[in-house]
Amino acid sequence: MPLVTLRDVLQPALHNGYAVAGLVTLGWDDMRAYVAAAEAENVPVILQAGPGCREYTPLPILGKMFRHLAERASVPVVAHLDHGYTYEDCKEALDSGFTSLMFDGSRKPLQQNIDETAAIAEMAHDAGVSCEGEIGFVGYANGEKSAGTDPAEAAKFAAQTGVDAMAISVGNVHLQQNKDGGLDEPRIRAVEAVTETPLVIHGGSGVPVLQRSTLARTSNICKFNIGTELRMAFGASLRAAVNADPDRFDRNQILKDTHDPLVAATRSVLRALKGETP
Repeated sequence: MPLVTLRDVLQPALHNGYAVAGLVTLGWDDMRAYVAAAEAENVPVILQAGPGCREYTPLPILGKMFRHLAERASVPVVAHLDHGYTYEDCKEALDSGFTSLMFDGSRKPLQQNIDETAAIAEMAHDAGVSCEGEIGFVGYANGEKSAGTDPAEAAKFAAQTGVDAMAISVGNVHLQQNKDGGLDEPRIRAVEAVTETPLVIHGGSGVPVLQRSTLARTSNICKFNIGTELRMAFGASLRAAVNADPDRFDRNQILKDTHDPLVAATRSVLRALKGETP
């Protein structure tokens, strides 16, 4: 089926008590596995091209890769720009066939973030695609510290930008390898009380799986971004494939051995977000 927009998959999630996975891609091998896992679970999937992915593969190429997979998939697929930092980033993604643009102005003063995000949302909507913004700053494990989302600011941001999804900072952290923490549920409820915009959790790998599943069913969090957890699964399977036969040098043969383990890990992530036991 053809690519769909972020709004197309998040509005049903909002009204029916589940969440959709935004899966951070780095190349063909993981995005292909993610779509296979989504088909096996019969759920939509959001393929995300973040800064790390774009560093190695140009956006026009990524757009063609996402479209190729979507057109042959049996489930809805969203082509999503993750952490676009400039208008130019977002415009290039739009011109490359992406159906969802995430503009990250979270490091900027509130009004500047609102104004710049609103301009991206207007561009996206004029083209028939979706826009995600971020209010509050989601930090990085062993790096920049988070600044939690203020509910009053979230209400203003949602109303004045018109975004289709709003990423919030409620205890989540990018690049976290363990699940020792957890999200600030009272803050989530306070944000829900002031806006009906679907909410997004970046850094979902660090959120305990049970909490992901519970919030997917019972809150307005409709999208969990998962990257680190699946990169770790890919890395472990790649290491095993290399070590299994030190004389093997053909990378295509080696990478084929990562496919099934990555599909299995991804299916576990997807099951949790539709409320099933991981």
